[in-house]
Amino acid sequence: MNALRMNRSSALILQVAVVLTGLGTLGLMLWEPHLEGRNAHATTFEIYFNDPFLAYVYVGSIPFFVGLHRAFALFGHVRREGTFSPLTVDALRTIKRCALVLLGFVAGAAIVIVMFGDGEDRPPGIFMCVLAALAASAIAAAASVLSGYVQRGLSEAEGRHA
Repeated sequence: MNALRMNRSSALILQVAVVLTGLGTLGLMLWEPHLEGRNAHATTFEIYFNDPFLAYVYVGSIPFFVGLHRAFALFGHVRREGTFSPLTVDALRTIKRCALVLLGFVAGAAIVIVMFGDGEDRPPGIFMCVLAALAASAIAAAASVLSGYVQRGLSEAEGRHA
């Protein structure tokens, strides 16, 4: 059962990291559109309500924030209980699904950029899509592997106690 334990301070540090990641991402999402070339002199209404791609990006960020919420809750549960549980496996599976949905949104954004973006926007747009796809893929793979390890550990622990 020791293999399925986590230090409470480590879980707290991971919770803080999740919060900082969420706040940083939200701040970037709200700040960056004002710096964009065509939006540099636009009003707030024009930036947020006349750009369908920006709306797509915001809708596509929902799985990211759901995954962050589940990660925060997961580390909170581990911090309170000190051990992993079936709730951990469920949270990891949800995080994996969120990462895969986010990967789908990123693929859709890449298609939109290639089809409708102008020549100057394509290379950096595709590069950002590749970076986001790599991150989402890594998160999905890590969550999948971790959920398997935790599930196996829980099964072994139940077998020892039975």
